[in-house]
Amino acid sequence: MRAHTGGGLEGLIRREPLSVLPELAVREVLRRMCDGDAAEAVVVAPSTGQPLGILTERDVIERIAQPAESLDVPVAGLMTGGVVALPRTAGVHEARLLLARHRLRRLVVVDELGRLAGVVSRDDLYAVRRPAADDLIGRIQAARDEAGLIDAARQVGERAAALVDGGEQAGRMGEWIALLNDLLVQAAIDLAEAEFDLPLVPWCWLAFGSEGRLEQTLHTDQDNGLIFMAAGEAEADSLRARFLPFARRVNGLLDACGFPLCQGGIMAGNPRWCLSLDEWRYCFADWMRSANADDLLNATIFFDFRALAGDAALADALRGWLLGAAADNALFLRFMTENALRSGPPLGRIRDFVVDRQSGRLDLKRDGTRPFVDAARIYALELGLAATATVDRLRAAGDLLRWSGREIDALSDAFEFILQLRLRQQRVPGAPANQVAPDELNDLERAFLKESLRQARRLQDRLRSRYQL
Repeated sequence: MRAHTGGGLEGLIRREPLSVLPELAVREVLRRMCDGDAAEAVVVAPSTGQPLGILTERDVIERIAQPAESLDVPVAGLMTGGVVALPRTAGVHEARLLLARHRLRRLVVVDELGRLAGVVSRDDLYAVRRPAADDLIGRIQAARDEAGLIDAARQVGERAAALVDGGEQAGRMGEWIALLNDLLVQAAIDLAEAEFDLPLVPWCWLAFGSEGRLEQTLHTDQDNGLIFMAAGEAEADSLRARFLPFARRVNGLLDACGFPLCQGGIMAGNPRWCLSLDEWRYCFADWMRSANADDLLNATIFFDFRALAGDAALADALRGWLLGAAADNALFLRFMTENALRSGPPLGRIRDFVVDRQSGRLDLKRDGTRPFVDAARIYALELGLAATATVDRLRAAGDLLRWSGREIDALSDAFEFILQLRLRQQRVPGAPANQVAPDELNDLERAFLKESLRQARRLQDRLRSRYQL
């Protein structure tokens, strides 16, 4: 079974949620929970249906033991308020991250109007086997200073390396690494936020590139930015000056934790990437309008963004605008496609692989995973797909374009096999990261790699045909 990192939470809701009104007695709520074999009851507002709180069997056991409590009191007095909820369109990774960050066992799911839609539990979110992470999550959350955070990051790196050595499947590994790295980033932000008096305006920390796609490997630098709300240019300049010291502190903490500073300066501590919502829109619009070589390069990095901390509504607003603007800009999508097709997978007509003559190696990132990543991004922009992970984008695009299920599975498996090889190569002492010598692979691995690169070529052929190139 494949790891599920994307898609909406709606597909994980197993049953109709049990909802009750605030004035209902706890005794009656428990009776309904027993009759419906429900593990929890969600207390909703009578007029709006919006969740107000949740009551579980554990809540009742813990609280009814208090001498002053009774089963005949209204459930509103015994429920756990401050419900942590996500929209049903939210991704699975976002839900897993929220569960881990707040140490929850279940999440309430709401519809577009904020009304109760369902409940998902940890078991629902981890129906696919995952590498054990609870102890590392606890270590990250227990970090109270820079030294503690560095130690937690070291342990995450060691565990990740051990899992790669043990042959853990690439898709599960990627999601696992992304979850723990996200928590490390959030912990670094929490530490830095306590040191600065930040402006009282909505802001959000953004992840770009492989981190934005949930596809980080063992060797990864920082690609991040910050988005905030500002009324105009003057206010944006003033707010940026206040956010930059905080952002640079976060960048420094992450560097100390083993995420090197980006050599290209793509970090929130760089004034170029600490921008208001309007300024980010202007940047994206300018890249799509001119579409020169630098702009297309920026598109391959910045268009794969997702929210990591702060007000995710800002990232959602930017994504909604971007998907609409890109879908209406056929010329820009054509330029992106031409750029993506400039080089194909390293397959030869006579020999199986085209390798560097001196080293005998091929680049698994540039020539292996990138064709999938680039094609998936183009389809996402054209079709208005909110997903950022490559496999999720390919699956969503394939469903809309009526590709066969077998073809979608083949593309996903090919991408993950090459990603698996990348992870393995990063564990070889002294070997160039992301490069492999086909002659050093066994016969089965060579066959899998060849077929995976053929799938990349077929995906490029689909793009070439769609854009008549």
